[in-house]
Amino acid sequence: MNSQTKVTGVILAGGLARRMNNQDKGLINFKGRPMISYAIAAMTPVVDQLIINANRNRERYRQFGLPVVADQTDTFDGPLAGVLTAMIHADADVLLVMPCDSPLVKAEHLRKLLSARAEQDADVAVAFDGERLHPVFMAIRITLKSSLEAYLSSGERKIGLWLEQLNRVKADFSDTPGIFTNVNTMTELSALEAGID
Repeated sequence: MNSQTKVTGVILAGGLARRMNNQDKGLINFKGRPMISYAIAAMTPVVDQLIINANRNRERYRQFGLPVVADQTDTFDGPLAGVLTAMIHADADVLLVMPCDSPLVKAEHLRKLLSARAEQDADVAVAFDGERLHPVFMAIRITLKSSLEAYLSSGERKIGLWLEQLNRVKADFSDTPGIFTNVNTMTELSALEAGID
């Protein structure tokens, strides 16, 4: 990693997980470990500072030994609200974002996001699996905080729409599209556990 560029990582664990019977996805076990522990393991070698964005069960998330920050609002405004919160708390130039429910993503994948952004000197690098974007996996300049604040205060929530307004590059993960498998239902959790040794 470029020593001049400080990176803060945020793990998004702020959603309601309606399809998981409102369970807190980051705290559900995958292969015997809370799902968020995989995200922490992937992020830790890559970032200078790591934050968890959670709106519920904050005490349980604090047990992972990291700062836990809630959205600025209590209306569960989606991933961008968590991104904004992390930007406010970040002591860095770049924010690296990933969700709490993608246990197959590893440090080398996150490094690819960071280098894709740095190589093009772009505002943001977004993960692309060869077919579609995965905007909750991104490396983004912290200086875009005011742009994001304005976007959210206008009532918008869609992450893709905001990213389209920025100088954006795609980080190409077409050789490993399966890493973005995330877990939205208990059935998906069982299937993912069964499919991995």
